[in-house]
Parts: sequence; structure tokens; C-alpha cells
Amino acid sequence: MQDYFNTENGSVEQNAKVVIFAFIIMAIFALYVLKLFSLQVIEGAQYRKQSQTISSQVKTIDAQRGEIFDRNASMPMVINTDSFAVDLTPAEIPAGHYDSVTSRLAVFLGISKNEIDRKIEPALRRSYTAVEVRSNVTFSTISNIAENITDLPGVSWRSKPVRNYVETGSISHVVGYVGDITKEEVKVMYNITDKDKRRVYTNKSIIGKTGVEKQYDLLLQGRQGRESRTVDVRGHILSDTPIVEPPQMGKNLVLTIDMRIQELAEKALGERVGAAVVLRPSNGEVLAMVSYPFYDQNLFNDDNASTQYNKLATSPNKPLLNRAVNAAYPPASTFKIIMSTAMLAEKAFSSAKDIDCSGRVDYGNRIFHCHQKWGHGKLNMKEALAQSCDVYYWIVGRDFLGVDKISSYAKEFGFGESLDIDLPAQQSGFVPTAPWKERRFHQKWLGGDTMNMSIGQGYTLVTPLHIANMVAMVANEGKIYRPHLLKEVRDPATNDVIEEVKPQILHESNIDEAVWREVQNAMRYTITDGTPAFPLNNKVVQIAGKTGTAEVGSLDHWHSWMACYAPFNAPVEEQVVVVVLVEAANEWEWWAPYATNIIFQGIFANQTYDEAVQALPANVRDVIRSRKHSSVRQE
Repeated sequence: MQDYFNTENGSVEQNAKVVIFAFIIMAIFALYVLKLFSLQVIEGAQYRKQSQTISSQVKTIDAQRGEIFDRNASMPMVINTDSFAVDLTPAEIPAGHYDSVTSRLAVFLGISKNEIDRKIEPALRRSYTAVEVRSNVTFSTISNIAENITDLPGVSWRSKPVRNYVETGSISHVVGYVGDITKEEVKVMYNITDKDKRRVYTNKSIIGKTGVEKQYDLLLQGRQGRESRTVDVRGHILSDTPIVEPPQMGKNLVLTIDMRIQELAEKALGERVGAAVVLRPSNGEVLAMVSYPFYDQNLFNDDNASTQYNKLATSPNKPLLNRAVNAAYPPASTFKIIMSTAMLAEKAFSSAKDIDCSGRVDYGNRIFHCHQKWGHGKLNMKEALAQSCDVYYWIVGRDFLGVDKISSYAKEFGFGESLDIDLPAQQSGFVPTAPWKERRFHQKWLGGDTMNMSIGQGYTLVTPLHIANMVAMVANEGKIYRPHLLKEVRDPATNDVIEEVKPQILHESNIDEAVWREVQNAMRYTITDGTPAFPLNNKVVQIAGKTGTAEVGSLDHWHSWMACYAPFNAPVEEQVVVVVLVEAANEWEWWAPYATNIIFQGIFANQTYDEAVQALPANVRDVIRSRKHSSVRQE
């Protein structure tokens, strides 16, 4: 009986073990089923994406940059030219043949083998990643490579558009140029993405380096296309038919620049180190921006770009410098426009009251000489501005305004601040104050400092664009618009306007309208009866403005300024501001007023440079022709 029960108990124990074992098997099976479900359904999309990444080789297809037009939007100033880039995939070269293949390729490309070796370092020579060996390769070179492709394993080529600057000359500073992205730029721009969260910039990107090309690079870039093929783990292509996502061209830009006026201003300035700006005071549109010397942007299109850049960068006349916005100068007597405005607005001194100019002012232990050493005699404000009398403004500035008010009004006109023009770099200029001098030089501000500041000398510095905005503020009776170069953004396929730039007020003054009218009349009187009456003799349009002559270093070195607007007394929508600066680097010839007259004549008579010169009064024309060719000082 006892044996029976023992046997029965053993059977029960054995059955329990079977049940437990079966439960474990079922649990393991359930876990496998759950995991399989998770892999295929829940996490399936993620793993499929990883699988495609691993098994796909993706090549980018370069997008064409948008084209750039002048304001008439008829013919592009900047286009893209079809060209080719040659790539080399090192791992596709049979073992032991790297040197022979690269030597042959170097001959076809017209470069040294060392150039190829520098781009394909030893660590990369078993890689299936294609490396760009040379860009801007002609079709004939590609044809020669294709005919000998059996001797060039691993070599391939692709279309790579090259920037072609149709309009060169002085427009180079406005448009700028493009170049290969640097390692430092990649680090800065790596995380910039488009609306689809795709990175815009890679280590093979071509980007804008200066000017509009840099300022609006994201608009001009376009979107790269993609070509993907199935490959094995070592990168060998397994599929014959690629999946292609075509590239999208960048947006087209229409600038405010009028190329007819740009060329007119360029020829009027001539081969003189300096700048010219033509601006619409009613909306801030820049119609022309000239800086001399300039350069040809197409020099940067080949692999010798760094050499070309270094040559330009080390040139003593700095052709890469846009003097219209990136160089600062003393405003000289053009500053007397601000002085006159401040005097009237503050009611500091009656504009009808005379000051007697004897040709000199004795102050402290110095004698300040007026530019007319024998003196101007008694002058009121209008006459003082017309004759650019230093004595008048020395006395008004020192005795009736003072440094604080002069500095305040200079800043009211936008001096000492960035004008926020749509260019990647610009000078803010400088407006001094008494506390600044004490901090900077540990010296007190003196009456002599105020006198120097009152005639635009001393510490005050401005760009030609600052002077253009100053004149625009007078013409527009207290309102300055942000100067801008972009007019419209257009779709490259349909030419539809995507975005139109609206005028933006940069500053609006509360100075009384009567003050502006009196300053305008004084500027007109300056042209008809003042120092520039002869060079600005013009029968087509009435001009209002002010000259400026800034002493630089020694007595025979001067910057020549001319700051004007026209037509006088016309609605501001019809007016144009012209500012010309000729640096002291040139032999002195007081050219700025003559260049300004040519520009106004050409604009309002719709004439070319030669036609404008011919149409000016005979005596003015003769002087211009005698000074057609200028020379740069050789120090």
C-alpha cells in the first residue's frame, strides 16, 4: 500500500514538472512572438530606414544658384555656366595601380599629381567615397577622359554649374562672388536646415563670400538633388537603375541697381580711388554703388582662386574694399549741412545774422585759418554754407551749439551707426563726444575740438553711404529710409514675384518743416552762387548740395566730397541723391563736383557718359575732357 502511494506521488511530481516546462516554453514562444511583432510592426519603419541607409549609396546633384538681375529684370547680371567636376573613387582603382592612374589623370586635367595626392590622403585610398579632384573642367577635357576611361578606373565626372558674372567692373562690390565652403564655415553652418529639415550646407557646398551673394546665400542656394543606388556593405553598386530626386534651382534676385546708372557713375568717377552712391530718398533704393578700384569676380572660378585672392588682398589700393560702405572718412564741409540744421532747429543763432570772417580765428594758443585766408567778410548762414566759410561755423559751433548738441544732431542724421544696408559688412563710422575723449585719451574736450568738429574734421568719420543718407534726410524733410539693394525675389521657373521688399523707415526726426525748407534753399543757393557753381552748371536739372574738402595728413592731400540731390523743389518721389568721394590717394583735381554733374546729366537726360559730357556747357565740358585721365599718387 505504501509503495502504491509513493508511485502515485512520483507521477504527480513528474506531471507538475512537465506543466512547468511547458509553461516556460510557451512563455519563451510568446516573448519571441511579441519581439517579432515589435520588430516588424512597431519598430519596423525605423529598421527599414536603417536598412535602406546601409544598403543605399546616395550622391548629391548640385543645384544651380539663383540668377541676379538689375532693377529692370530683363537680362541677368549673374548666371550659371555648364561645367564639369571630375571625381575619383580610390577603392575602385586596382591594387598597385594608384600612382599610374592618378598620374594619367593629372595629365588630362593639366595639374600635378601632387594636387591629387593632397586631396586623396593615404587613409582614404581604400574608400568607396568619391572625392572631387578638380572643378570647372571643360567638355573637351571630359571627352578626352571618356575616350581613355579604360585606363582610368575609379574616375567619374558630373555636371557642376559655375558662376558666370556677366556684369563685372564696379558692380563686383555689390554682387560679390562665391567660393568653396571652408572647414570653419562648415562648422558654423552645419546645422542650418531647410523647411524639410534637410541640411543646406555640406563640405562640398559653394557659398557666397561677399556682397549680395553672401547676404542672400540661403535664397540663392537652391536645393540639392539626390541619386541613390543599392550597394553592398563595401559600397559596390548592386542596382543598375538609380532613384533620382532632381535638384531645385535657387531663387532669382532682382536688385534695386540700375545698370545704366551704375555704368554712368563708374565712368564718371573714372580710374580714381574713391566711391559714388546714387540713392532714392523716398524709399532707400540704391540705384548705383561704385567703388574704385574694383575686380573681376570671374577670377575666383578656377582652382587658382586662392592665388588670385591673395594678389588682390595685398594690393596697396585695396580693390576688394567697398569704399561706399566699408571705408570711413572725415565728412569735411558736407558736415555744415548738419551744423546749419542744428543751428536752426535749436534757434541757437539767427540765420539772418552775419558773422564777419577775417580769414582767421585766434583761440587759445592756436590760429585757425579759414580756407580763404583773406576772409569772406560778413556772411549770413545761407552765404556761409555757399562759400563754405570755416570761420562762420567755428564760431557757431564753439559759442552757440557746443559739442553735446553737435554730436546729438550728427546721430540724428544716422552718423556713428550702422545704416543696416543689406550687405554682410559695413562701417558704422564714428561721432565723438567729450566723455569719449576723456576715456580714450585721458584729455578734456577743448573748444578747439569743437571747432574742428564743426567743419567735419577731427574725430568724426563717415562712409559715402552715411553722407547719402544725410542728404536724403534733408530732401525727405526729416525721414531716412533703410538703404537697400534687394528689390524682389522671384521664382526661377515661373518668374512670379515671391517677395517684394517694402521701404522701412530707419529714422524719423521731429525737426520743424520750416527748418528743412531753409536748409534746402541754402543748399540750392550753394550750387547757384557758391563754390561749386562752375563745375555743377547744368541746364537739364536743378541741383542742391554741398562740397567738402577733407585735409588728410599734410597740406597737399585732400579728400574731395560732393553731396547733392535733384531735382530741387520736385516731389521727393522724383528726386535722386548723388554722393561722390575722391580719395586723397589721387592727384588733387577737385573731381567730385564734375563727376556729380555728369551723373545728374546722364540720369535726367537719359544719356550715356559720353553723351552726358557732350551735353554739358562747353566750358565745363572742356575741363572734364582735360581731366579725363587721373593718376594715383605714388608715395
